[in-house]
Amino acid sequence: MVISGSFWRKTLVTVVAAGAFVWLFEATMLDSKYAARLATFGESSAMPAPGARLAFSATAYCKGMVTTSGVAVQTGIAAADPELLPVGSIVQIDELPPKYNGIYTVLDTGPSVQGRLVDVYMWSCYEALEFGRKPIRLTVLRLGWNPHAISPGLMERVFKRPEKPALPSRPLPQVGK
Repeated sequence: MVISGSFWRKTLVTVVAAGAFVWLFEATMLDSKYAARLATFGESSAMPAPGARLAFSATAYCKGMVTTSGVAVQTGIAAADPELLPVGSIVQIDELPPKYNGIYTVLDTGPSVQGRLVDVYMWSCYEALEFGRKPIRLTVLRLGWNPHAISPGLMERVFKRPEKPALPSRPLPQVGK
């Protein structure tokens, strides 16, 4: 063998192998805390999309008779910022106390509901005050009224079709001019 013939060759190969081992050993490994921090950052900056699990805050409200969408207030209705979760969105909340976990429909908005905040309707104002503000994670099941904006099923994820380009919009014809 070529390496076994010379002391300097053995030394050079040993130094190169040791350097490669140290270089690979010192490579940054993603530990669980780093990965959790990245996931939290992604949740806090990601825009809601069907199937997304996002970090929000939850509060409760009890006043009012009719929501922004025109529906009478009732259990299962939530208010949210229409920029993030438009009216008609359906979300699943499962990190609240068991009594409040479930699927909510966003049918209301409000001046104090801004950003990553979901306001859950409760009949009792005492219960709403006791609820306070809680950090939650919610899953967006549907975004807005669009029935096609739902979380994809297994077959849709496996056999993903390319999206069709949006049709160009044309201005509406002017009537009465």
